[in-house]
Amino acid sequence: MQQIRDIGALISCVRAIANTALTAAGSGDNTEVTGSIIDRYAIGTPQSAVLAIPFTAALDEDETLTISYTINDGAESDLGDEAELTTGSVVAATGPSGGGTVTGCVEIDLFIGGAGRYIRPDVTPDLSRGATDTAAISGIMVFGGAERLPQ
Repeated sequence: MQQIRDIGALISCVRAIANTALTAAGSGDNTEVTGSIIDRYAIGTPQSAVLAIPFTAALDEDETLTISYTINDGAESDLGDEAELTTGSVVAATGPSGGGTVTGCVEIDLFIGGAGRYIRPDVTPDLSRGATDTAAISGIMVFGGAERLPQ
């Protein structure tokens, strides 16, 4: 058996969530961001994925950035028949002592073997503070375990 050592030949990366800015208790805060609809058949019908959400947040001490997510799937290209595949929530960042800027990347492991042809991630970023804290997020999905290698 030949082992492929080129990870780029084994995975496919797709833009999933648009760049989004939010301000605590204001624009973008606790507001769902609808992701891109992704055709699994176009990338080899992958069985697994990682939803990666890079972020930067200016947080007061002990305040948080929480990201809730829903992965929808269906057979129609506009997801008119969408069903919820999985959902969850993760605390992405907590403000350091004295407050400050926190950067990172949330990684959500997903089994999508039973998903329909089309999938879409939706996320809701939520800043815990009532004012002043800010954040910026975006997102990509990294797919692997395809029935055939990505093209």
